[in-house]
Amino acid sequence: MFTSKDGFGAWANCCGPGVFRFGGTFGGTRRVVRKGELKFVLLRLLSDEPMHGYELMRRLEEESGGLYTPSPGSVYPTLQLLEDQGYVSSTQGDGKRVYRLTSEGRDFLREHRSRTRDIFGRFVNMGERFTGSAMRDVTRSFIHLAQVSFECATGGQGDPETLARVKSILDRAAREIESAWPEPGAAASREG
Repeated sequence: MFTSKDGFGAWANCCGPGVFRFGGTFGGTRRVVRKGELKFVLLRLLSDEPMHGYELMRRLEEESGGLYTPSPGSVYPTLQLLEDQGYVSSTQGDGKRVYRLTSEGRDFLREHRSRTRDIFGRFVNMGERFTGSAMRDVTRSFIHLAQVSFECATGGQGDPETLARVKSILDRAAREIESAWPEPGAAASREG
């Protein structure tokens, strides 16, 4: 679970687990891990130590600051592909299949070092969008709003009429926040 110290935590914790999944696009940017890149990520993680599939998923979530968690449906087929290609080997133990990087895998990873660095660099860049100085004040305000809303609503202070009023306030705030950003291309049409 994230903490309020990391900036992103308030957003993720208040919105619930799994809300922020960035396998797709994020704020109009390209995919965090693009098609065909998961193999580089898994190989890089296995270069640290042997791991089973769920350890790899957990480590990738940690490496990305919680912003990306691959699904088992993408990790396990990729591990099988890497094993078929001779880049990893696996052994069964304690009911888990543990994967290890082979010497061929180390060579492949070394050949694609810059591509791997680029992928992990995207994690850092995305994290900075949440925790950078421009977002700190917004995050502080979000934390305050979330705390007040949840404490009042769950602390027994809200009768049905008051809860309906709070919901209306929050819905109106969400609409105002959405309208704070210009439509895509609006700046270009004003300039032209």
